[in-house]
Amino acid sequence: MEELGKTFNPPQVEEHETLAGSRGGQRDSGLRLHSIRLPGLVAHQEVMFGAPGETYTLRHDTIDRSAYMPGVLLTVRRVRQLPGLVYGLERLL
Repeated sequence: MEELGKTFNPPQVEEHETLAGSRGGQRDSGLRLHSIRLPGLVAHQEVMFGAPGETYTLRHDTIDRSAYMPGVLLTVRRVRQLPGLVYGLERLL
């Protein structure tokens, strides 16, 4: 998103943070990043977009490691065919 070269979340109201960092990390572009660790949640990704009066949310939850097994098996089967170091699974999928 930052590659678009836009500024995100321009301030609309004055914000006060009583506990430093409690609102999550904020990048120079204005994007805020939060990290949460909870038992029983293997992986959870959520991206929220918002404008006055609306939000749009993309969400993915993984509750068991077995969800990753098809990708692990695919990689194990193809790794010996690779000509060298490969960065990213998109070259295998």
